[in-house]
Amino acid sequence: MVSYGMNGKTVVVTGGASGIGRATALALARDGARVAIMDLSEEDIAIVVEELRGTGAEAFGVAADVASPEAVAAAADAIFTGFGEVDGLVACAGTSAASPAEDHLVEDWNRVMGVNLLGAFLCCQVFGRPMISRRAGAIVVIGSLDGIGAHAGRIAYSTSKFAVHGMVKNLALEWGRHNIRINCVAPTIVDTPLVRRGLPDYFFDVITDRTPAGRIGHVEDIASAVLSLMSDASSYLNGVILPVDGGLTAGFFNRLGGADLQSKKLMETGVYQP
Repeated sequence: MVSYGMNGKTVVVTGGASGIGRATALALARDGARVAIMDLSEEDIAIVVEELRGTGAEAFGVAADVASPEAVAAAADAIFTGFGEVDGLVACAGTSAASPAEDHLVEDWNRVMGVNLLGAFLCCQVFGRPMISRRAGAIVVIGSLDGIGAHAGRIAYSTSKFAVHGMVKNLALEWGRHNIRINCVAPTIVDTPLVRRGLPDYFFDVITDRTPAGRIGHVEDIASAVLSLMSDASSYLNGVILPVDGGLTAGFFNRLGGADLQSKKLMETGVYQP
């Protein structure tokens, strides 16, 4: 088992009660970290806190809407009271809304921006301030491939993730001199309950076909990348937007997991079959 050096560190994970956040919280706990999770549902939080404690880790959870400055401040106070100093933050809470751009509702736009962008910033801010005072800390924000290339029908989500990537770079510029690293993981399509609810079945086949790794992402793939960026092994990485995508963005004309060489000449000579 790989060790990321998290033993004895305290890390906050927003969106920690499901999907990528839950997988990341569990990975941190197994690596020896004390983990505090923030999410919307107290019931879901309680289930994951018990899972975390089942690994032998100290765990704490608090319900909060990250789009609310007051809720974030109250949750942070509870975490500081329960755990003391925080060494790291994984800003994972996110949401989406699907519609053609011309029909996108303002309330959907505001909610997506509130959770994905404002929420990430508020959490970076509230947990970053004491890191600045101590001159130590690591933050990883979950972005998206939709923040590198657009996604039809997801204008608010894609815009929010482009903005998140810019925010990460700006915070890296401002806080790097305080010995704080802020990086971003930009996942491909990942097999989570949220994604399964939001995407048609055929799209998973499309992504698999275009991905050299030959599959969609798993939550553990993203959690491992997050822990790597949190670890001291990444001590000189700051402001990085890291695609974790099985090679999907390695080229624009991917098909058959990279096996389609797309050449009449090669087809005629029998080098490959599409």
